[in-house]
Amino acid sequence: MTTTMKIRAKLKLYWPLIKSLQTGLLIVTGLAGFMSTRCPIKNWQTVLAVTGSLFLAVSGSTVLNMWYDRDIDAKMERTRKRPLPANKMSPREALILGLVLSLLGVVWAVALDPLYGLIVFAGLFFDVVIYTMWLKRRTPWGIVWGGISGGMPVLAGRALGTGQIEWVGITLALAVLFWIPTHILTFSMRYHDDYQRAGVPTFPSAYGNHATHVVIAISSVIAAVMMGVAAYGIELTWGYLRLMAVLSTGLFFLAFSSAAKPSAHTNFGLFKYASLYMLSAMMLLMFVV
Repeated sequence: MTTTMKIRAKLKLYWPLIKSLQTGLLIVTGLAGFMSTRCPIKNWQTVLAVTGSLFLAVSGSTVLNMWYDRDIDAKMERTRKRPLPANKMSPREALILGLVLSLLGVVWAVALDPLYGLIVFAGLFFDVVIYTMWLKRRTPWGIVWGGISGGMPVLAGRALGTGQIEWVGITLALAVLFWIPTHILTFSMRYHDDYQRAGVPTFPSAYGNHATHVVIAISSVIAAVMMGVAAYGIELTWGYLRLMAVLSTGLFFLAFSSAAKPSAHTNFGLFKYASLYMLSAMMLLMFVV
């Protein structure tokens, strides 16, 4: 096997470890935070640096999560074919990969701007240490800390653009924080048996599906309101604000439909739309300048 073929084989093996769709969405939020303050055409070098540093940091934290959760992944039908539980690579190799990617991402972020780097590091720390290693297996409320971690990229991007942590950045981070339950809790209901088999506490197992649907509906409303407030603070035009309102209406409708008449079909539709909503809302912010 040639060197090129070996590299391609390794990349193919590593790619599932970074959860590319999740990583991509978080990178978009970080870019949205920065690009809502600076013209991307005039600052394209910084845009590339934000993309690269976030890709490395987020990918590194995801690999570390996979490394730590390899035992429970082996018990879940949905995850048992991942590289680590399927014994396609050693835990040591995954640990080294996760640490290297994380270190490179944080160092790059700090070199770009100390405040930006600090926030990126905070997101990684909350995700890997606080959420995955400490709370995930102990309490369903660990998702709050996972949500805080998820809000760090957009806060970091906004702080890089403004030079400070200001209310718009915090509001955008809160929008992501309250969006997380819509995304995660619908997922935990869909794969309830998997989580039960692995012994991971979830809202449906702790409080029941009805209470979980209510939490999803409330968090969806708060997430959309936070996004709207942030969009107003960024001074989006009325055209953009109307598009944001349309997106939020769809989220409201699916969230309350899921609470009023729960079904697997509606639940999965909400899960899919929640990701589309966040991606679309952030992309609107990326084109305000």
